[in-house]
Parts: sequence; C-alpha cells; structure tokens
Amino acid sequence: MSTPPDHPGLDLSILYRGPLASCDYDCPYCPFAKRRDSREQLRADRAALERFAGWAAGQTTDRLSLLFTPWGEGLVRSWYRRTLTELSQLPHIRRVAIQTNLSCRTDWLEEADPGTLALWCTYHPGQTPYERFLAKCRDLADRSVRFSVGVVGLPAHLNEARRLRADLPDHVYLWINAAEGHTYTDAEADAWTAVDPLFPYSRHPHHSAGLPCRTGESVISVDGEGTVRRCHFVPAELGNLYDGSYRRALRPRACPLAVCDCHIGYVHLESLPLYDTFAGGVLERIPAPGGPLGPIPVPVQLLRPTPP
Repeated sequence: MSTPPDHPGLDLSILYRGPLASCDYDCPYCPFAKRRDSREQLRADRAALERFAGWAAGQTTDRLSLLFTPWGEGLVRSWYRRTLTELSQLPHIRRVAIQTNLSCRTDWLEEADPGTLALWCTYHPGQTPYERFLAKCRDLADRSVRFSVGVVGLPAHLNEARRLRADLPDHVYLWINAAEGHTYTDAEADAWTAVDPLFPYSRHPHHSAGLPCRTGESVISVDGEGTVRRCHFVPAELGNLYDGSYRRALRPRACPLAVCDCHIGYVHLESLPLYDTFAGGVLERIPAPGGPLGPIPVPVQLLRPTPP
C-alpha cells in the first residue's frame, strides 16, 4: 500500500520475521539448531520475503529502517542476500540489516550499498573455526560494511570473547548477550563488562510494565503473513501490513509485559538511554562514535533483577 497523498509519510522501523526456521549450526542454547525446513517451507518463506520486499520497495513516501530477525540463518539463502542488496539501493530505505551467524560467503556484498546495509553478526564458538569467522569479519571491514559482532555470555565462551575483542578492528563493537537462564555473580558480570561495557544492560531483564516504549508507534514487528504486532514479544495484533490497517493503530504505548529481556525489545524502551547510545545504529546494534568502546555509565535503577 502506497501512502495516500493526504497521509503524512511515516518514519518507521520494522522487524521482519518470516517462516524460515532452519539453521546450519547446532548451538545447544538454540531451539532451532540444525533444524531443516522442507522445500515447501522454503518456498513459502521465499514468497513471504519477496512480498514484504515488494511492499517495502513501494513505500516511497515513507522512510523505512528494516531489520530481518529470522529464527534460522537467512544469508545462506539466495533470496535473503538478493533482498538485502536490492533494498539497500533504494533512497527511502534508511537502513536494512539482518541477524546472521556469518556462515555465508561475503562476495554478494559487492552489489549492496554499504551506506545502507548492515549486519548483526553472532560468533558461536564450536560451530565454526575461529580464524574463519575472524577472516570474514576482516573482509566486512575491508568492504566498509557496517557490522557488529556478538557472543552469548556462557562461561565457556569468555576466553573466546576476549580473544575476539583483541583481534577485531577497534571500531567494531563486540556485544555480549546474557545467556538465558544463567545467573551472573558480580565478579562474572565484571569480567563480561570488561569485554562489553554495555553488558550490564543485558545482565538482568528490565522491568517494563507500564513504561513508554517506541514499539507500536515508530517500531513494529511483521510476520510472513503481514500480521503487524508492536514487537516480537507481544502477541496482540495491530492490523495487517498489506491492507494498511496497521497504520490506524500506530500510537504511543506503554509496555504490557512485566519484563523485557531481549535487546531487540528493550532497546526501544524510552526509559533507557539506548537510542542515544546506538544513535544511527539501533537496528544493527552499532553504537554511535564515542559510545561503549569507552566507559559507559549505566543507570543502576534500570538494571533490576527479575522479581520472584
């Protein structure tokens, strides 16, 4: 749906997650490890992605920032590489990014616009040789591709994370996600914070009930059917992308959940200063220059543990 002439253009961030759920890795902390989609499922995912990409390409009076957050690994599929490349070249697309394990080749990036495209990369120790992953990161840097790199904060990953931080170019942000279900002592948290100064934001879930959040107003989540929700974690529907019904539902909202514990959710909370921290790189998790590569003051009152 194109924006009607009497409707002001939107400045909208969209998190897209289609039906793809297969991955080439078998990480023990991931429910989709080594899952295989059938040919029918892959065809459905391709059709859904192409429909979404066609819609996004047509929104020329809006300003869109797009983050693809597939359950599985998207960049091993040609239709994801092609979609990111094509969307990166459109003037009304401010950013197009994807979460990836970086297992794909990188030569496809030659056709993409590095001023628009960005990658949110995760290193999974034990799933790929360290030197291979590092070489791909260096290749991204040589191509002037914007990217961040992260590691899940399991105790067994700490030395690998330290090694990666030392070997990555200085300008590349290395983030650490608190491992789901893992409780960190202060000493353990300090060790991770030495790698990622923003780790304290990930250490504990954030109390979010009743707090203002940009999701549902300037940020939305879209699935393969075009169903629009405020974010991936709130099931209530706001309408459908393709019939335009979602637009009438966009407005300021408070979070209806007790806590928010995922970066792609809590980064949009207005009670946190992360839009300033990641200014210009919210979707791809790339801090503004002078951000977390130096000391970052973290408001203690915002880092409360989950209530019993």
